[in-house]
Amino acid sequence: MAEENPKLSPSLLLFAALQLFLFFFFSASSQSFIGVNYGEVADNLPPPSATTTLLQSTSISKVRLYGADPAILRALSGTGVGVFIGVSNGEIPSLASDPAVANRWIASNVLPFIPSTNILLISVGNEVLTSGDPTLPSQLLPAMQNLHSALLSVAGADQIKISTVHSMAVLGQSEPPSSGAFQASLADTLKGLLGFLESTGSPFAVNPYPYFANGSDTRPETLAFCLFQPNQGRFDPGSRITYMNMFDAQVDAVRSALNGLGGKDVEIVVAETGWPYKGDPNEVGATVENAKAYNGGLVSHLRSMVGTPLMPGKSVDTYFFALYDEDLKPGPASERSFGLYRLDGTMNYDIGLARSVQAAPAGPSLPTSAKKPTGYCVPRPGVSDAQLQANLDYACAQGIDCTPIQAGGSCYLPNTVVSHAAYAMNLFYQKSVKNPGNCDFRQTAALVMGNPSAWVDCLVHCALCGACQTLLHGALLMCAVSAYILDI
Repeated sequence: MAEENPKLSPSLLLFAALQLFLFFFFSASSQSFIGVNYGEVADNLPPPSATTTLLQSTSISKVRLYGADPAILRALSGTGVGVFIGVSNGEIPSLASDPAVANRWIASNVLPFIPSTNILLISVGNEVLTSGDPTLPSQLLPAMQNLHSALLSVAGADQIKISTVHSMAVLGQSEPPSSGAFQASLADTLKGLLGFLESTGSPFAVNPYPYFANGSDTRPETLAFCLFQPNQGRFDPGSRITYMNMFDAQVDAVRSALNGLGGKDVEIVVAETGWPYKGDPNEVGATVENAKAYNGGLVSHLRSMVGTPLMPGKSVDTYFFALYDEDLKPGPASERSFGLYRLDGTMNYDIGLARSVQAAPAGPSLPTSAKKPTGYCVPRPGVSDAQLQANLDYACAQGIDCTPIQAGGSCYLPNTVVSHAAYAMNLFYQKSVKNPGNCDFRQTAALVMGNPSAWVDCLVHCALCGACQTLLHGALLMCAVSAYILDI
């Protein structure tokens, strides 16, 4: 017979859990991992000062520029926003051939703005290795080295990193993720680049776009897999991992490729990713609903801090494409329809980036009910963390308030996938007028009726959620699931 644990009084449990919660709340430090691309291929953009005001009203902590626009860099002065600036592809040959040109570039585009403008990273070109210009790959590393040397020669600039941004086309193999490998024709060039990145502590920057993968992958589950919606997942026989979304699969394919070429210590930065909210008639999936689902799901996924299967426990720094539409970009309509915000600073659709609650999000919102809930939507026993993470991402992307389960929130502890998923799944169900169809999650959830404990209201409605979470009889008390595991 198993040894019986002594029962603890609710008041003692509450006190102990409160101490743990308060310690975490006041000692936790925020992590900056959400950025945005600020493109300027347009003739109607708001002034940089207005954009700075917009950014400060959001949880966006980093901005990527494709150049080094002095007006924007000045506007970002004193904001603390991290800035990722760029060298154009056309500048690479002169930077590679003459260190003096690199010194002048740093003197003109960096020194006048630091330290008040928080420049973090310089990209030497954009998608150079797949640009189609055969002369550039051999000049890329010398240009990066010359710019790095120029930074080291200036006090206060030596912490700025040098990298270059790649398209996913640098991969010759990407599926399954464990088999990720670079194109053989690029291997020698990339080995040199990875050596530089590792020696300088700089990241490998890449542009994964599940939107484009959706257009070329005809499997029926692809759209749900791309949009962080409930799906069966895709099993990787090499790693024995089931992937629940395309973003993780693409990023981990890059991770595998880096590891295979000796770059296991080089970190990854997602320099671009996004989803257009409209397109031409033949552009599959370019809708407001899909853009909101992908971008909102990715925000929730990043905030969960679960990471990717090959890089768990840490969110990859990710720059969403894009802040505004760029009306002068050539190509199909989707190229001019990636903007998260309109030119007046309002949202094209809400993905949860506002620091405070704004107007109702675009698209269908979940109805609410004044009736006191009598049932609770909870995960079924034995559901994998991968599936629960997919449920969590999906629920949070539908407009419910998931801030309590983000770092520092009142329901963040315990910081487990099952706890956070239980909170989000139940809240999604409660906000849908308790429609049983909204507590299915591909048969990974179940309804528990009744209110077996006075603790349930506290746990489900999160009034004291951080205080109510602790261990009792080896079972974890957590938001929403307490309705059926609590034994007091």
